Amino acid sequence: MNMNEEIKKKYTRIFIVVSIVIPVVVALLFKVKITGFDLSFLPFIYANINGLTALILIAAFWAIKNKKTDTHRNLMLTAMVLSLLFLVMYVAYHMTSESTSFGGEGPIKIVYFVILISHIILSIAVIPMVLFTFLRAITGDFERHRKLAKITMPIWLYVAVTGVVVYIMISPFY
Repeated sequence: MNMNEEIKKKYTRIFIVVSIVIPVVVALLFKVKITGFDLSFLPFIYANINGLTALILIAAFWAIKNKKTDTHRNLMLTAMVLSLLFLVMYVAYHMTSESTSFGGEGPIKIVYFVILISHIILSIAVIPMVLFTFLRAITGDFERHRKLAKITMPIWLYVAVTGVVVYIMISPFY
């Protein structure tokens, strides 16, 4: 077995576990409430991180289309770090604060919930997609990387943009 095959095998197992553990742990941590911390400022910050992630994903797409592979790699790594930072802040906020209910009425409430539910479902689905797209890149399997990235990138971009939209729609009710 060559080095790339060993790396793929090792990281495939790790990424499968991480893809399952992250959503489960996030869901469980929503049940944990820590008092004495005011992290009410975090939604504004992590919404901006989502917006920045969206811009970085667009820039990374532009970079790869223009054959700027080093720039693309650096931007994608930055997007991954920002997504991890978002996740940490999101969990910290929800562990220290009560969830905010959307106060809109009528059709806008339906729009909000459609966006929110699709955002949540796709944010869970995109975790393994991002990890396996990354794995294919670091192991030099660029043909399979491109094929998966064509699916992963628009979903990740949708999740980042709808994260901002959800924040904007719910912010009057904080």
